[in-house]
Amino acid sequence: VAVIGLCFHCYLVTSVAHRASADMHYKMLVLGGGSGGISMSARMKRLFGAENVAVVEPSETHYYQPIWTLVGAGAKTSASSARHTASVMPAGVKWVKSKVQEINPENNTIRTDDGKEISYEYLIIALGLQLHFEKIKGLPEGFEHPKIGSNYSIQTVEKTWKALKDFKAGNAVFTFPNTPVKCAGAPQKIMYLSDAYLRKTGKRNEARVIYNTSLPVLFGIKKYADSLWDIVKQRDLQINLRQNLIEVRADKQEAVFENLDKPGETTVFEYEMLHVTPPMGPNLIVKSSPLGDEAGWLDLDKDYLQHKKYPNVFGIGDCTNLPTAKTGAAVAAQSAVLSRTISMILKNQKPDKIYDGYTSCPLVTSYKSVILAEFDYNGQPLETFPINQAKESRIMYHMKADVMPHLYWHGLLRGLWGGPGPYRKLMHLGMK
Repeated sequence: VAVIGLCFHCYLVTSVAHRASADMHYKMLVLGGGSGGISMSARMKRLFGAENVAVVEPSETHYYQPIWTLVGAGAKTSASSARHTASVMPAGVKWVKSKVQEINPENNTIRTDDGKEISYEYLIIALGLQLHFEKIKGLPEGFEHPKIGSNYSIQTVEKTWKALKDFKAGNAVFTFPNTPVKCAGAPQKIMYLSDAYLRKTGKRNEARVIYNTSLPVLFGIKKYADSLWDIVKQRDLQINLRQNLIEVRADKQEAVFENLDKPGETTVFEYEMLHVTPPMGPNLIVKSSPLGDEAGWLDLDKDYLQHKKYPNVFGIGDCTNLPTAKTGAAVAAQSAVLSRTISMILKNQKPDKIYDGYTSCPLVTSYKSVILAEFDYNGQPLETFPINQAKESRIMYHMKADVMPHLYWHGLLRGLWGGPGPYRKLMHLGMK
């Protein structure tokens, strides 16, 4: 990769030139305190020393977002997803409690919303993506009404559970937007869980469960999609492809969808319960900087996670244009590769570890079953366990619900767990 061979001299000279005028300077600056930012700051602490690493993150609370699927279905509490940011920040690493306002890679500086300028020698961007509820007419104000929720926000996830608990009879509608999303399986996971809940409570005969997705397929990897279609048929779930939510009339309990194959053609669905997956897009700070690609995503070399133009800038997670699904498992895999890339660059050596696009989506299909999808950049299954992972598994459910949160808090965030195929770590630990 050409950018790997670029000399850092000009960037480091620029950094020195701006260091005197900056309010703070760090050898390694990490933007974002989510899963990617915290895991990389823990790894960079070991590489650079704690005093040379800083993390810019405004939030006092850190969330384990993958569990929100189960929170929305009443199987977990929202409190179980939260920790104080101070408790997950690596000891000794500087926590800058501000929002990133501007990134200037030409000068090796960033500016925060409280006016501070911070200079760096190396930069890791882990700012995540942007939720855009406002791009759906009638939202986010529609969430003030009952019977509507979204598992994609801590402010709305419990509204999903309330809508499900209060369900009486009618349509339960679930959506997938016409944009990239994080955890692309999550919009349909809540459908399967809601179906299971309605069966358990004796309401299923009074319900019509509908999944309206903008995609032309149920799931992007055929092996797992075939199994999901079998479940859909067995449980009498209605799947409507190429349907994009454009408006919510919460006062009337109506959702308006556009047919993407026939632009301008719309269908109105009445609902007793509505779960909205919002449109999503690139982080606005990255998009407004020279670091974004044409669409605004952080423009990285997909093998080494190094920026294509600025060799002292790196990225991880949902903010990037890496052509793989945006999941926590992808972050775990990327963290090990990125750490290796940076350590080799510090030695003036070419990186020797390539990210193959590994990602994973534990497709929750009931309160006791999961289909564990694992795949690479090419959409080829990249499975860990010596079983057919396209089949529903109770063991995989317990892994999703009970084991993975523990490994997240005590492994990934401490920079101790990850690597291509992070589930393989469980195998190595004897958790078969």
